[in-house]
Amino acid sequence: MKCGFVSLVGRPNVGKSTLLNQILKRKVAITSSKAQTTRNIIQGIYTDQDCQIIFIDTPGIHKPKNKLGNMLNKKAYVMTQEVDLILFLVDVEKGIGKGDQYILNNLKEEKKKVILVLNKVDRIPKEKILQTIDEVKDLYDFKEIVPLSALKGENVESLKKAILPYLNESEKYYNEENVTFVSKEFMLAELLREKVLRFTQEEVPHAVTCLIEKMEETENIVNISAVIIVDRDSLKKIIIGKGGSMLKNIGTKARMDMEIFLGKKVFLETYVKTIKNWREREKYLIEFGFKDFE
Repeated sequence: MKCGFVSLVGRPNVGKSTLLNQILKRKVAITSSKAQTTRNIIQGIYTDQDCQIIFIDTPGIHKPKNKLGNMLNKKAYVMTQEVDLILFLVDVEKGIGKGDQYILNNLKEEKKKVILVLNKVDRIPKEKILQTIDEVKDLYDFKEIVPLSALKGENVESLKKAILPYLNESEKYYNEENVTFVSKEFMLAELLREKVLRFTQEEVPHAVTCLIEKMEETENIVNISAVIIVDRDSLKKIIIGKGGSMLKNIGTKARMDMEIFLGKKVFLETYVKTIKNWREREKYLIEFGFKDFE
């Protein structure tokens, strides 16, 4: 059977995590309208009778403005070096911009096999899709160009078929039951972070971190204690909201997703903690066996 490693690369907010979730038919990476939502290397494993594809979802590559941005870019580039194929995602509605060209120039240096994925085709007329393909086809030696809608699942099956010729003949690397290497605690924390980003909109930066401090699981019930970590008291007030309304809403929606993920009733206790010093924050995370940046 065909097996291999495939990295999803692109600017922030082009739909890499949405595409990964769509392919796996399971949520293993959180999504939001905020750039740099994905901060960790997420691996998802797709297996059928013909192939096993290990997808690697990377943070969006962008012009870094701070230490966090530099680390995210470094992570993304590292995960393009040892894979069999790269899926380069572009938001077809916005077209190829300077940020996309910047990524392509780096890929040219590595001489990697690349499939161009034109995402969000459900938002534009068919004529513009064909026009965009004509405009971008000579920018790189793309092995394939696949237009699709990750959100709606349109043409995702065609993408999977397009990937197969560039994989190796091999035995499966992992059991079919494996879908991701993401731990339970990590995914639960990410589900909470997703709701923070979604409900606070632009008021709270993407640097907010969530952590599962305690989880007690029985046959039918899971008790979870989680903390939302911010670096300013002003952000803490926003997340808590008037009379605790925002935090209650975030916790309720996160708990619903956690119950779907775990398949059990969840009792979730959430609080917000301010840690202003970066090193103190890192030390706190390590204490609970979690470090969100390498």
